[in-house]
Amino acid sequence: MSSEELKIEDKHVIAIIVDNEFGALARIVSLFSARGYNIETLSVAVVDEKKNISRITITTYGSQATIDLIIKLLERLIPVHKVVDLSSSCPHVERSLVLVKVKITEETRDEVIRIGNIHNAKLVDKEKDHFLLQVADKPSRVNDFVQLLEPFGVLEVSHTGSAALSLGKNNILT
Repeated sequence: MSSEELKIEDKHVIAIIVDNEFGALARIVSLFSARGYNIETLSVAVVDEKKNISRITITTYGSQATIDLIIKLLERLIPVHKVVDLSSSCPHVERSLVLVKVKITEETRDEVIRIGNIHNAKLVDKEKDHFLLQVADKPSRVNDFVQLLEPFGVLEVSHTGSAALSLGKNNILT
């Protein structure tokens, strides 16, 4: 493999199973920051209350060599049970959620509704001068949705990190 191939930076979705304990997330995030690796999105939730285990999903960009190094370093951390690069190990589905508050007028109302319908948006709140819309989809489609609304006047945006799971019978918990 040439040095140019090693430098190719692709998006990677990394799933990490950890003990749900104080400081676990901080240790993982500090591992990234100490080495100058950027975290694009981050999502954390308890996935097994009985075993007190959480799942952290991180999206980042880097060469495969960089991601392999990150995984090796993560696996050494005490609260970490398992680390999987879903992007390179198995087919997976990735979704994120966005809430967008967008200005509307009598003239723009129908167009905003049309854009919302195309993206399967849910109308969460409607006022005389704005809508609050929700979309859960592939991250690229979520970003496209927000960009389409920008000309109307986006008042506020809240965007989650990615959630991702392997497809089929693959299960990183086992």
